[in-house]
Amino acid sequence: MSTTITPDLQTRDWTELPVDVTATILAKVGAIEILTSVQYVCSSWLRICREPSMWRSIDMRNLGDLCDVEYDLGKMCRHAVDLSHGRLISINIESFGTDDLLNYIAERCPHIRSLRLVSCYCISDLGLIEAVSKFPLLEELDISFCSLSKETLEAVGSCCPHLKSLKLNDKGYRCPKIVCDDEAIAIAENMPKLCHLEIFGNKLSNDGLEAILDGCPHLESLDLRQCFNINLVGNLQKRCAERIKVMQYPDDSIKDGEFDTDFLEHYGSSEEDYPSGISDIEFVSDEDDYYEFSDYEFDYEYMFYD
Repeated sequence: MSTTITPDLQTRDWTELPVDVTATILAKVGAIEILTSVQYVCSSWLRICREPSMWRSIDMRNLGDLCDVEYDLGKMCRHAVDLSHGRLISINIESFGTDDLLNYIAERCPHIRSLRLVSCYCISDLGLIEAVSKFPLLEELDISFCSLSKETLEAVGSCCPHLKSLKLNDKGYRCPKIVCDDEAIAIAENMPKLCHLEIFGNKLSNDGLEAILDGCPHLESLDLRQCFNINLVGNLQKRCAERIKVMQYPDDSIKDGEFDTDFLEHYGSSEEDYPSGISDIEFVSDEDDYYEFSDYEFDYEYMFYD
């Protein structure tokens, strides 16, 4: 039996790909990787990475411990914002956002449509209120696991009339039983165009839910998981069934791949630890544990390492 020897395949030169194809590939890599390594591969990649179109969407989420991060995320984010030349429409500064950084973004990118501020404890009510006043086109806002007041929600609704999606998730718990409809009322009275609402772990009652259904006539999806003050029976249950296309109920599992449970599990409230899926103690952030970020001065000859 004869053996056919296949010649070695030629090594592909990735720098010879069409510019638009390369840009599409690099856009999927991630902002941090582009800024710290990808753009330095070759001169053609550097030119592509400096194009404003590459920075219409910036995802700089940080899921680890900020103390372990090798880079100055605030400085890096500011540089990414500058590269967008005001064309930025979507940004994620999860877990490291501050008032100063949010203001920097707001001053330079008024066309933001999607803003994700999950676990940004260094963003205050005043900081977010001032920022959203400069985001009139905002359609999607995620302020899950942030300590913000109902007044901030009212300001968001007033300043962002096109808001269609709000994520206000928190850590659910059963005891002590505390009922509060302030946030639900603020949403109902100020966000009439809302189509998607995640209010995981909220303290709202049936009254608050009724207000949301009344005030948000376009609502299509609603996440009420771990909202244990809700008792969906009778007419309220019927209204939800008839009005809401995608409904998640208080006792539904959080393990469906749609909800980011990293935060919950980090603080010991996973479904394995608690059969009910919740902790009996509400997590409260300690202000002494907040992280501060130094002021930033832009320089093209920058370094992101501390």
